[in-house]
Amino acid sequence: MKFYEKELEALKKVGRYRTRELMKESLFDFASNDYLGLAHNKELHKETCRGLENLDAHSSKASMLVNGYHTIHKNFEDALCMANNFEAGVILGSGFNANIALIEALVRKGDTLFMDELYHASGILASKIQGIDVVYFKHNDMEVLQNLLNKSKASRKVVAVEGIYSMDGDVCAKSVFDICDRAEALLIVDEAHSSGVLGNNLMGVFDYYEIEPRDNHIKMGTLGKAYGSFGAFILASKHIIEYLINRAKPIIYATSLSLYDTLLAHKSLEFIMTHKEKIKNDIKVRQKIVLEELGIKVQGLIVPLIIDDNKKVLLIKEEILSLNFAVGAIREPTVPKAIIRLIARVGESEANLRILCQNLVKIK
Repeated sequence: MKFYEKELEALKKVGRYRTRELMKESLFDFASNDYLGLAHNKELHKETCRGLENLDAHSSKASMLVNGYHTIHKNFEDALCMANNFEAGVILGSGFNANIALIEALVRKGDTLFMDELYHASGILASKIQGIDVVYFKHNDMEVLQNLLNKSKASRKVVAVEGIYSMDGDVCAKSVFDICDRAEALLIVDEAHSSGVLGNNLMGVFDYYEIEPRDNHIKMGTLGKAYGSFGAFILASKHIIEYLINRAKPIIYATSLSLYDTLLAHKSLEFIMTHKEKIKNDIKVRQKIVLEELGIKVQGLIVPLIIDDNKKVLLIKEEILSLNFAVGAIREPTVPKAIIRLIARVGESEANLRILCQNLVKIK
């Protein structure tokens, strides 16, 4: 018996039906979030394997609180803290889990969460946990946020924004830091798409705006994008990290991050830090190509082309696919209007990026 047949048919009719597609390695990849191409860096993979081969165990085996906290985990956390100028950090299974951990643990009874309306789906899901008082504010509208915070009588105020927004590709307003500091509000910055891409040291929005982390600042980032690995990290004050380790369920009850992914991400961090000038130049070149060919100025590597038609974006994606290029077709309700999402990856050549952009102009 097909229990959800009607629901699936309805999704197909409006162009919102999704399928998994096997990754084709022959395609020029302008769809994935491997911003710097490090997922293809074989030397990082080899270095990681060499670093693990003499260990007694190749698995973390347990929760961080039950014999699963390895020296490899601690070394990477320390390196992240040093690179980002934060007091303390903790790594965990994914960016999705990191948002669940932060919001479920930090927003208590009597507190209010103020979330940008375009925040990631993981944060939206977490905000719907029973008992959480949440107010969504207009995307990147700092005047609205300021007014909401001024009127709030909450015991604690928690604000959640993204460094670079995953679909629009725009950067959070710098003033959000000052606004939260003045209001004594906790500020969560999801740096999934900005870490490794923005800033003089490529560490993200804090680096980009030259923000000195304060006790109310929390930085979350993923390892499965620019770092070419898997997992996530949370950086904050020692006090906040201590609290999360004691209250955040995705940290307490989940097996700690695999040793391979952790060490690979550590190697990637070192690679980014030692090659930052070349990486920054590579990013600038790709931003210039996008501006020249598509007329779109981006601050990171996410390039959204608004199509506003769920079915048309799929047709465009297929036509581009026939030219051996992969792009993302993002449909409602993930975005307000359907878009072609192009990632100007450093992992693909400048020449291919230009060809792709020229073809998109013809097809769009």
